[in-house]
Amino acid sequence: MNILMTGGTGFIGCALTKNLIAQGHAVTILSRTPGKVIPLCGSVVHTLGSLAELKTEDHYQVIINLAGAPIAEARWSEERKQLIRASRIDLTEQLVDCIARMAVKPELLISGSAIGYYGNQGDTVLTEQSAAHEDFSQKLCADWEAAAQQAEPFGVRVCLIRTGLVIANDGGFLQRLLPPFRLGLGGRLGDGRQWMSWIHRQDWIDIALTMIADSTMQGAYNATAPHPVSNAEFTRLLAQCLKRPALLPIPAGLLKILLGELSQLLLGSQRVIPERLLAQGFKFRYDDLATALNEALSRESLDRV
Repeated sequence: MNILMTGGTGFIGCALTKNLIAQGHAVTILSRTPGKVIPLCGSVVHTLGSLAELKTEDHYQVIINLAGAPIAEARWSEERKQLIRASRIDLTEQLVDCIARMAVKPELLISGSAIGYYGNQGDTVLTEQSAAHEDFSQKLCADWEAAAQQAEPFGVRVCLIRTGLVIANDGGFLQRLLPPFRLGLGGRLGDGRQWMSWIHRQDWIDIALTMIADSTMQGAYNATAPHPVSNAEFTRLLAQCLKRPALLPIPAGLLKILLGELSQLLLGSQRVIPERLLAQGFKFRYDDLATALNEALSRESLDRV
């Protein structure tokens, strides 16, 4: 298949690209910095510098939309929040406009979203059918999904992938945690009771590949492992895997002072279950957090050698 991807040089996109190429697909990556694509993703990848380069006669069976400014790299000023929204929603709307102009429409659009769609919901078990609690992240994800669904009137099957915290060896939130935890200086955040819904990156990739292969899949899917954990349990398991103590819990008040509204990402709670994936028989390679962490840490150690 010919596949067009936005966000293809990112933490998830680059690994997905390599899996797609290994399966024999032709991948074109849209990137504002085309020169970075081949060093990161391999010499057989095609590149586009902007959506303006797309031609009406171009034909992609699948479009995968993962672009978006990092959500946790800076405090959420009003300017930053506008950037986060524009990088997701505006680009998705532009992508759908391109689909409208294509002579031959893609069969499938896989579009990014996140479990932030549900908002902060404490201990409530959340499935794809659960009602949302509105906050900035929830509105962001809901509007992002709505923009992608505008492709459906053109006969495009749309799959929305609500991603949890992604675990892998070479990036993501785990890489930020490792330095203090290796020194024994990690600790729970706030009271540690907030739920963390996580997924190993290879399982995320397998979900995307299943969406490509299974034409019955449509709509929103929770891309999280079946067993979410509390922040306290996550902290305990990561420290255990590293054979270090976790000595320094961070008070919620301090996080709010340091991070402002962004602290919602760390203190908010989403206890998410991948109900639709489990119902159709999807098999997770890593449904246990300790196994997922140990795999990522073993690869991270090899990368450092």
